[in-house]
Amino acid sequence: MNNINHGEILLPIARSSIAEMLGLEHEAAQDIPWNASWLQQRGASFVTLTQQGQLRGCIGTLEAHRSLLEDVKSNAVSAAFHDPRFSPLRREEFGYTDIEVSLLSAMQAMDFSNEQQALQQLQPGTDGLVFEYGRHRSTFLPQVWQQLPSAKDFMAHLKQKAGLSASFWDDEVRLYRYTVSKWKETDFNKEFNS
Repeated sequence: MNNINHGEILLPIARSSIAEMLGLEHEAAQDIPWNASWLQQRGASFVTLTQQGQLRGCIGTLEAHRSLLEDVKSNAVSAAFHDPRFSPLRREEFGYTDIEVSLLSAMQAMDFSNEQQALQQLQPGTDGLVFEYGRHRSTFLPQVWQQLPSAKDFMAHLKQKAGLSASFWDDEVRLYRYTVSKWKETDFNKEFNS
């Protein structure tokens, strides 16, 4: 199955999971192969909600620990109702909320001896990045490069998201990169929103 078909299946699953929590009628496509082997395999995903291009919620899983089907459903509900940056999604917002599903690759530990080496290895627009230092941890999906196109700014904001200063660096910092396959409802026809 190609990536386009994955999106045509994953996006309606995410939307119907949110609709169900809102008590709205919205069925996922009838032809979704709910028992398809790829949906039952472990997968890590992020579900991002936007309204008029502005973030409205984003929750995800960095490492696969449950079936992709369950991961997307759970992350869709969490993005809509449990992102601490936003109030829970209301019924009246459902129709103008756009959904994006990102499927993450396995994490790759990066090998570097200083921040400059780490920055030189990053591939803007391609790499998602996990920053770890002690109990501090944060991630940016590759999509964040659109707002932060320089590796230095990307890293600085990622450190701030982890609760550290933008200039922080320590030899104990660990970085992991990953890529995503992503699909937006706006890339398909509006049947997902009807």
